[in-house]
Amino acid sequence: MAASAMDGVAATALRSVLQRVKQAAERSSRVSDRIKVVAVSKTKPVSLLREVYDAGHRVFGENYVQEIVEKAPQLPEDIEWHFIGNLQSNKVKPLLTGVPNLCMVETVDDEKIANNLDRVIGNIGRKPLKVLVQVNTSGETSKFGVDPDRCLELVKHVTTNCPNLEFCGLMTIGMPDYTSTPENFKTLANCRTEVCNALGISEDQCELSMGMSGDFELAIEMGSTNVRIGSTIFGAREYPKKQ
Repeated sequence: MAASAMDGVAATALRSVLQRVKQAAERSSRVSDRIKVVAVSKTKPVSLLREVYDAGHRVFGENYVQEIVEKAPQLPEDIEWHFIGNLQSNKVKPLLTGVPNLCMVETVDDEKIANNLDRVIGNIGRKPLKVLVQVNTSGETSKFGVDPDRCLELVKHVTTNCPNLEFCGLMTIGMPDYTSTPENFKTLANCRTEVCNALGISEDQCELSMGMSGDFELAIEMGSTNVRIGSTIFGAREYPKKQ
């Protein structure tokens, strides 16, 4: 009942978000179709994801392996799934085998998880997986991510030693109260400059996944190519998990 009562609301919210993305891009002289909106659908029912899908959206992000493995088979195969939560080694195989259309893991934050992803992909014979290296730009001990001064080292490990992974860029989660958000975003942009110089690639070839519901416009103005937006699209209500 609750989900059906919200029919149309998420689709309308999505259109509003896409308009705000376009405006933020124009303010910073950027092309909005180069900016990807990842609809963060953790704890939301499949019916609500379907509504956003039917409104034309194809990129969804999930934080929990059990949830994405349950949802993905119930939804169309042309969805681009992004895994954006902390990934434990014992969950790598269930994730990769359970979601054949997994497009990207945005949270590679150490060599161990990179090696595990690389090995399992090789074993199951799926195509190389796009990954982002997660950087802890706020210095909070509660946050996952590699320290900014170790970022290049991890990127080099992925590009040199993990043939089944395709390095696509960097990701960060800023401060929850947004107080040092510009600083966090600047740190990630600086990491990108260092990585691109070292790898001899242009900055256009290195994505920046930064910005969420409360700060995505600022993130776009500071160079973000991927914004992760949940409650602004799906509403704040969370749905009880099945026991």
